[in-house]
Amino acid sequence: MALPHEMNFVDLPSFGGAEVMVLAKGPVPQPKTGEILVRVEAAGINRPDVAQRQGTYPPPKDANPILGLEIAGEIVALGEGVNGFAIGQKVCALANGGGYAEFCAVPASQTLPFPKGYDGERAAALPETFFTVWANLFQMAGLGEGESVLIHGGTSGIGTTAIQLAKAFGAKVYVTAGSAEKCEACLKIGADVAINYKTDDFVAIIKENTGGKGVNVVLDMIGADYFERNLASLAKDGCLSIIAFLGGAVAEKVNLTPIMVKRLTVTGSTMRPRTAAEKQVIRDELLQQVWPLIENGTIAPCIHKVIPFSDVVEGHRLMESSQHIGKIVLKLNT
Repeated sequence: MALPHEMNFVDLPSFGGAEVMVLAKGPVPQPKTGEILVRVEAAGINRPDVAQRQGTYPPPKDANPILGLEIAGEIVALGEGVNGFAIGQKVCALANGGGYAEFCAVPASQTLPFPKGYDGERAAALPETFFTVWANLFQMAGLGEGESVLIHGGTSGIGTTAIQLAKAFGAKVYVTAGSAEKCEACLKIGADVAINYKTDDFVAIIKENTGGKGVNVVLDMIGADYFERNLASLAKDGCLSIIAFLGGAVAEKVNLTPIMVKRLTVTGSTMRPRTAAEKQVIRDELLQQVWPLIENGTIAPCIHKVIPFSDVVEGHRLMESSQHIGKIVLKLNT
């Protein structure tokens, strides 16, 4: 079946509010060496998309400037050197941009098969958060069985993924969320203790629940506003893993003494600048260790809403409102 020469995609003529995004037509990308061309059935909306739209998170020079970092759909073409995939296969992938489009070229090394029984909408809710959580919580922070973790933003896409993964691998899970409803949602998917950060002091509750010891790992997306309190919440030899700066990137007049006294590690990363080889390692570990848990129902993406592709502006506004619990997914007309 011949592919069309043109496709619909979400264009970003200028930076600004959600309303700057418009539907446009452009050429269908051609897969380069090592890439797969996917007819997109669904694409996830993520915080980095919002930041890129606002002009605060520019894509790397070699990345597709079109928004969208995770997709799911059907393989329609294979680039040179691609092995292990076939035309017609259903896959999801961590994209280097280009996800808000009818066709997207993605590295084969960042591509995974649909979990058994999954459709495009559910599969599209997996790559970005699972790659990010696996890399930061397990590879870098080293969370292990029998340890404890504090996860901020428990009802975000990252948060709902982190709760389930941490629980599945034997950790005790503490979370913060901004309402009683959100706290209840965290408990339903496996959190042991959910703390409403608007009404309660998470440092005090962590100390009370851990006998004053603190947790082994903190997964943080707030940044500066929580930095000192995160240090206070960690146990000796603990690790603070920072993945976003929703509360600012500059912390002033912070007491760093706990880092030395408790031998703490402070680390952080973003996914997009990682090398293809680094992303492939994450992909391979997910396929081996996490995909079986998804297929047997131990872990599942929490999807708040599926939105038609043409309503992408609504999707971004919902993301910015922080009223969602879990993932927001764009559905294309396939």
